Amino acid sequence: MRAGAQKGTKCCRAEVRDILACVAICSHLDQITIDPPDSVEGCEDCLRTGDRWVHLRVCLSCGHVGCCDSSKNKHASRHANEVGHPIVRSAEEGEWWCWCYVDNVMFELEDDASHT
Repeated sequence: MRAGAQKGTKCCRAEVRDILACVAICSHLDQITIDPPDSVEGCEDCLRTGDRWVHLRVCLSCGHVGCCDSSKNKHASRHANEVGHPIVRSAEEGEWWCWCYVDNVMFELEDDASHT
């Protein structure tokens, strides 16, 4: 918590970025090999099986679109574990955050920061 902040108070995005700048960083940025698409149809695996998903994630190594860990099948994290691709980006409209499954860290790519 930042100095002077009270428990339960909200902080602005700039404060969050300042805090995040002081914490762990992803050590797998060299494994980002694709630019994520502007839009996606849905979870590739759920579309094949007729299942539903909650939120979507795009693998930044190969472009696989999988469902989040709040979804029944957790295809995004399953893909990361099975093939060793550590980083996903949210595929939800208005979200540009990334997650590294190995380092357990959330971040935004510099190129994506202009969207905020």
